Amino acid sequence: MASEHIEHKLALLPDAPGSYQMKDINGKIIYVGKAKNLKNRVRSYFKSSHDGKTAKLVSQIADFDYIVTSSDKEAFLLEITLIQKWQPYYNIRLKKGTGYPYIKITNERDPKMLITGDVKKDGAYYFGPYPNIYAAEETMHFLQKVYPLRRCNGFQGRPCLYYHMGQCLGACWRTVPEEEYAKQIRKIRSFLDGNTAKVKSMLTRQMNEAAHLLQFERAAEIRDQLHYIEVTVEKQKIISNDKTQRDIFNFYMDKGWLSIQVFFIRQARLMKRESRLFPVASSTEDEFESFILQFYDRKNNVKPKEVLVPEGMNNAVLEQVLGIPVRTPQRGEKRALMELAAKNARIKLEEKFRLLELDNRTTVGAQNEIFEALGLPDGHVIEAFDHSHIQGADPVSAMVQFVDGQPEKSNYRKYKLAQDDGDHSANEDANTREVIRRRYTRLLKEHAPLPDLILMDGGDIEMNAVKDVLENELNLFIPVAGMVKNDKHRTAGLLYGDHDEPIALDPQSQGFYLLTRIQDEVHRFAITFHRQLRNKNSLASRLETIQGVGPKTRTKLLRQFKTVNHIKEASVEDLQALGISKQVAQAIKVSLQ
Repeated sequence: MASEHIEHKLALLPDAPGSYQMKDINGKIIYVGKAKNLKNRVRSYFKSSHDGKTAKLVSQIADFDYIVTSSDKEAFLLEITLIQKWQPYYNIRLKKGTGYPYIKITNERDPKMLITGDVKKDGAYYFGPYPNIYAAEETMHFLQKVYPLRRCNGFQGRPCLYYHMGQCLGACWRTVPEEEYAKQIRKIRSFLDGNTAKVKSMLTRQMNEAAHLLQFERAAEIRDQLHYIEVTVEKQKIISNDKTQRDIFNFYMDKGWLSIQVFFIRQARLMKRESRLFPVASSTEDEFESFILQFYDRKNNVKPKEVLVPEGMNNAVLEQVLGIPVRTPQRGEKRALMELAAKNARIKLEEKFRLLELDNRTTVGAQNEIFEALGLPDGHVIEAFDHSHIQGADPVSAMVQFVDGQPEKSNYRKYKLAQDDGDHSANEDANTREVIRRRYTRLLKEHAPLPDLILMDGGDIEMNAVKDVLENELNLFIPVAGMVKNDKHRTAGLLYGDHDEPIALDPQSQGFYLLTRIQDEVHRFAITFHRQLRNKNSLASRLETIQGVGPKTRTKLLRQFKTVNHIKEASVEDLQALGISKQVAQAIKVSLQ
């Protein structure tokens, strides 16, 4: 049942499109949604019965805000912007980069082909995505042999090796006419769009001519190129009668889980597919539309010529936001492809359901055990800290983050701390204060989400230092617990509360296993960082004794070679390549032997 505060705010909601933001008891945004009618959509959360993730979301809503927009399109765009900014727990969230490889034809006077995962608005032509880097490289190598552009670094006064091999138009020694490049690029784009008949005919003719002239090696090379077309392009079943680049989206929903399938149709063939599974907290249509918009909002993603979606979507608004046609096929091969995507989405969810249930029990369930043992409401994000030093020398700290019982390695952080020559206990207190101050001051400045629990690898000294910095300096009230170990240096339990009371966990429980894993992980991360820093400092000190090696040269060597052994193995020429004189390079080699 909604609180009196929420009831009053519900009565003031307008009949207008916009975005709404649900907040928990700490004021943290936990869900962002969009609506054609804010009044009806937001009221539905509190006036209807729910189950699954939606019920859990509603149980944690303590307040909400909303922003009115002038159109549905603006509501869509605002929703995606806020999701990317706040990363709410209950929203579907996609990482900004796709990680897909593309073939790129650069936009320059002498264009060249290359493989890239970084798509930019630079006027270049991008084709893909490819299922993996090997498929992209194989295709590019074929095109470089059949339709060469430029493979050298530019004009050098003489033909390069690739020119002699017929894989470069000769920008290395002559001015290649722009029309010659344009003609090749048209052929490349035609081939990548699935028109293979012309190139097969051309290669067959060249192979026969080479054989007639008894150039058997050349004929065999062309035969291999024909074989590439047959086994990597034509062996894939043609699933469309036109060459339009299109992406097909469909879904299957069951038991609060949304399974999404994306088919990438290129060269009239299914080039790649992507499968995603999400627990959802809103209507299927809203979550599905949000996924599509985030899908194309990622950094490295090239939009196709057309997008196909199932019935029930807001095609007109999606088309306005994406800037490409968004259609729902009614019959024919496109309709059959939509049904195939839906079938695959259902199979994917059914196959994984049991595994998801088991994984949820050992991750989310384990994390909930920890929160329950501490007497806290269920949380999602745990951040753990550990320090490492040798009698105060080279002190470092490390932080690991676990989200719903799983490590979020992209959010791990390493800290180099100030040197302190005091006693051990003073070091621990000072180190803890410094890292906590740095970590959460930054989060506050960036308006980033805060964790639900902080774990310190240590005892009451670290815990009290954390609480003092959070409450008295930063005005934050995040629960803090200490991870303690027994005489055998193994995880024993937790310290928590105003008097640092020991909290026991069942050693056979999933919660205890997760606590052990967190403690081992943060310890490993801190120790690894400390060893790297020690090795680097040791190398720097050895380099300081070599005459002619100053701070800039040391920095170059450290960045390039990392370790003494790597510098020992490097040749004098390798050292000179960093801008080091031959005399100093020889001195380095002699000194380190």
